[in-house]
Amino acid sequence: MDKDMTEVLKKAEVLIEALPYIQRFNRKVIVVKYGGSAMSNEELQKNVIKDVTLLKLVGFKPIIVHGGGKEISRWVGKVGKEAEFVNGLRVTDEETMEIAEMVLSKVNKSLVTMVQELGVRAVGISGKDAGLLKVDRKYSDGRDIGFVGDIKEVNPDLLYDLLEKDFLPIVAPIGLDDNFQTYNINADDAACAIAKAVHAEKLAFLTDIEGIYKDINDKTSFMSRMKASEADKLIEDGFIGGGMLPKLANCTSAIRNGVNRVHILDGRIPHCLLLEIFTYHGVGTAILHDDDQNNDMPV
Repeated sequence: MDKDMTEVLKKAEVLIEALPYIQRFNRKVIVVKYGGSAMSNEELQKNVIKDVTLLKLVGFKPIIVHGGGKEISRWVGKVGKEAEFVNGLRVTDEETMEIAEMVLSKVNKSLVTMVQELGVRAVGISGKDAGLLKVDRKYSDGRDIGFVGDIKEVNPDLLYDLLEKDFLPIVAPIGLDDNFQTYNINADDAACAIAKAVHAEKLAFLTDIEGIYKDINDKTSFMSRMKASEADKLIEDGFIGGGMLPKLANCTSAIRNGVNRVHILDGRIPHCLLLEIFTYHGVGTAILHDDDQNNDMPV
């Protein structure tokens, strides 16, 4: 058999491996939280959008929730301000809030354009639209950090309407409080809250790390699958710190509130989303329910 035919057969094997995953998750909702370095690299950005578009075309119902922190910091610097963070949350005064909304709106419509260039209808919204994300002011260890929202309610009606009409919703993490004041929301928090509200089959976090290690200094301790209780134990025992701590807490919260599985993926790996969902071993960490009996089934 010549080399060209061998390559063709390998491609066919990949397609066949994907078949049970496509069958299992057809018409299921997947929420993709998109942020980190994959947003600042044009080639990776295109790959992520291609992945999500492919998921849509093979029968998934994807929702993208995006960040834009690095771009916001760049624009904050342009007006002579210095970005300030407390426990990973951006201190957001009135001027910074205006910049954040401007930047997130620009990012949002850019993603809409990229999806539509691939032949899928997308709609860009924020948490302000149709009362999607209602918030209170968020405090960090008792400190007032400005216009940072703590989500108290999600109204997913608009998302359901868009999915029903075969649109791909793309959500910017901005919300309103009871007085209709605008707040910036941590994109991880927004993605988690939305995934719970729509009872998503999957929630995928595209991050700047490979996944979860039991010991970050031991690369052999990588955990490709773990139960929610195992994640809680890692947090309790002090193995998880920094920005991963609230992210992993969001993951276990999602699992316990109706989301079937949560995936933590390295968004810097080209097509990581497809590799995780359409191959048995995947490339990141999948977090499962404690009573999940399908450990040998597709993730």
